[in-house]
Amino acid sequence: MNQPPISPAVPPSARRMLSKVPEITLWFWIIKILCTTVGESFADYINMALGVGLVATAVIFTVVSAVVLAVQMKLTRYRPGAYWLTVVIMSITGTLYTDILTDQAGVPLGLSATVFSAVLAIVFAIWFVKERTLSIHSIVSVPREAFYWLAVLVTFALGTALGDWTLELTGWGPGLSILLPLALIGVVTALWRFGANPVLTFWVAYILTRPLGANIGDWLGLTPAEGGIGLGTFATSVLFLAAILATVVYLTLSKADVVERPRTGTAQTATPARERAALGLLGAVAVATVGLLAYTNSIPHASALADEGSAPTCTAGSTPLTQDEARAAARTSFPATDLAEFRAITTDTLDLVTSGDQAGAAGRATDLETAWDNSQDALFAADCQAWTFIDGQIDPVLSSVRAGTPDPAAEQEALQTLLTTLGDAGP
Repeated sequence: MNQPPISPAVPPSARRMLSKVPEITLWFWIIKILCTTVGESFADYINMALGVGLVATAVIFTVVSAVVLAVQMKLTRYRPGAYWLTVVIMSITGTLYTDILTDQAGVPLGLSATVFSAVLAIVFAIWFVKERTLSIHSIVSVPREAFYWLAVLVTFALGTALGDWTLELTGWGPGLSILLPLALIGVVTALWRFGANPVLTFWVAYILTRPLGANIGDWLGLTPAEGGIGLGTFATSVLFLAAILATVVYLTLSKADVVERPRTGTAQTATPARERAALGLLGAVAVATVGLLAYTNSIPHASALADEGSAPTCTAGSTPLTQDEARAAARTSFPATDLAEFRAITTDTLDLVTSGDQAGAAGRATDLETAWDNSQDALFAADCQAWTFIDGQIDPVLSSVRAGTPDPAAEQEALQTLLTTLGDAGP
């Protein structure tokens, strides 16, 4: 979705630069979707691998974003490597901001989407009042570039909230959920070709690529039992980072995304009548999308997000098990190999805590969480009460080991309690 090349003149007081953005071609949208997929999968992987929690991970990437953005803004023209690195980092950072609101602060996704929509509207309003244009082909001064990158960051956070909210409302799996943003991007492209406002269609498509890329990342990374194909977040991140690198190298050498001369217009010559008609059609599509989401939400379903992030509920029995009963039930119902693996990881974690190797302990705690989650369906089906009891003891282990200021006594107590429930390795 190209935008008109003509834009208001840069104020004399502003430092004028060559274009700081790429040509809006098919390459732009391909690499943008690659970046958003990395934003989803790599944010999930880093949060788990670092073991420091969402807030600390977000702080780390906020600092990284500031450094990368400072380098990008010091340049005087578009450089593919610096530009797309900034997009990748902002994709991860924006995703983390939404995840903090949802997972850490408990803010409903609908409210998050509303807040980010309002923030984006304010950014656009101030940008337009100050610069008299929202076209990204006018990014030839420091103030305009600052507005542009702020808008980009908010669109990533907004797109994350909208995508997750859609999954919550519909209960669709990661594969099926790819279709809605893909179809909407197709409609927006058709309306742009028809003569819709190019600036409006660009930013709508830009927002929609975020849930599309995130859903692709989930589909590739999640296990088959969760509706994915099982590549994992790390493999998915490496795959897409490699694709981004290859594309950036190609664009750097070919300059296929560099604006060399002014374009004469969009795919169709825009007229006021066409623009009004396209705006009406875009509004109708928005209403139809809301209606579809409302309808699917009214149909009984399990939330895809709940399935991914929440523990199942056990309805068998009304009296909670004691520790001795849970240990006996686990030894009777759970595979011995699984229990042996959990004991080994827990023992390793306790030894690392005792020796003062907090980083190593956090890594093994992540191994415990992964092993427990991978066995969840089978163990829960075998004895949901024993699973629920042990699951409730694993949570304190994870939180104590991953605490910002770990308390060795609390860590050792939580780990020893879990070991007692898991029992010894005897028959």
